[in-house]
Amino acid sequence: MTEFYRQYLAVAVFVLAAFLMVGAMLGMARILRPKLPQDEKYITYESGSDPLPLFGQANVRYYIYALLFVIFDVEAVFIFPWAIGADPLGWFGLIEMVIFIAVLLLGLAYVWRKGLLKWA
Repeated sequence: MTEFYRQYLAVAVFVLAAFLMVGAMLGMARILRPKLPQDEKYITYESGSDPLPLFGQANVRYYIYALLFVIFDVEAVFIFPWAIGADPLGWFGLIEMVIFIAVLLLGLAYVWRKGLLKWA
């Protein structure tokens, strides 16, 4: 067996050991855990209020906050590489990023104007 294959064999042994340890821990947890089924444990919990039987009680506003977070998080993904490589882009890169940020600020102004950022 060559040294090349011996290195891969070592990695495979460690991966197998990791899977076996995880399986052993999960198996021991399943064996040792208390088994006390209670109906209250299986009720859907939504912010301290009892759920309605027909539909979920989650407010749509929470989804809007999540979408706004994703939008402005994606903005950061585009701004960091631009900031690192801004010199070769010159004026074109600067104007392009100003337009990008302006569109995002326009969206933020729209959301703010609609009152979607108010908690109460």
